[in-house]
Amino acid sequence: MILFLAGTSDARELALKIQKAGYPLLATVVTENAASELKKYGIHVHTGRLDQDGITAFIKEHRITMVVDASHPFAEEASKNAMFGAKEQGVTYIRYERDKKDFYDENLIWTDTYEEAAEQAALKGGVVMLTTGSKTLQIFTDKLLGRSDITLIARMLPRKDNMEKCEKLGFPQKNIVAIQGPFSKEFNQALFQQFHVDVMVTKESGKQGAVDEKVEAALEIGISVVMIRRPKIQYENQYADFEEIVRHISREWRGVHT
Repeated sequence: MILFLAGTSDARELALKIQKAGYPLLATVVTENAASELKKYGIHVHTGRLDQDGITAFIKEHRITMVVDASHPFAEEASKNAMFGAKEQGVTYIRYERDKKDFYDENLIWTDTYEEAAEQAALKGGVVMLTTGSKTLQIFTDKLLGRSDITLIARMLPRKDNMEKCEKLGFPQKNIVAIQGPFSKEFNQALFQQFHVDVMVTKESGKQGAVDEKVEAALEIGISVVMIRRPKIQYENQYADFEEIVRHISREWRGVHT
């Protein structure tokens, strides 16, 4: 049995490819929405976060022989926990990591942390649109919300917990854009122009995360971009290509099951 860390649209595509190749999967996701998407295709799913001890016990309990980590590039703890659990139980760990594109522009600022991104946005001022999700929202509200020289706009998934978090942080309802992508460059530009955005804050999520369209849309119309780099993690058996992952699984599977 393969333990598959999912949650994104491209992860779902990879899960289906592995399933169609004939390998049994048990997926783990964080949200019910992600779980329902996988269940449509007959994939068994565990919903909920697993810490180091939890994933180690999970691997043992379900007799997992391989871990395929296709979690989001910024799900740092999930990847570290998966690597730890695989190592503890002596099973193979494989990482699917999205390709990334290097952007170069005088209006683009690279940062290594969310805190640094908030500081850079504060220096720029004006209308700041966050496209970094709700998990780290408080880092930006602590630094930017309530300043007379900054209007903070948050674009995030239209989920109840996100709206509750915004309310708890005192985020103005009129400045919340609750919508699910991916979006075209033209749509992004229309949205930026609607809110008269001066600065867009985003993450290096990769082409599959539609970051290219966001960044190109912003830079093309003169909006400054603050880009947060991916966490620096040394992955084992890292691939960006689905076929290479399936081939690796095939090699390992023959070794374990012969």
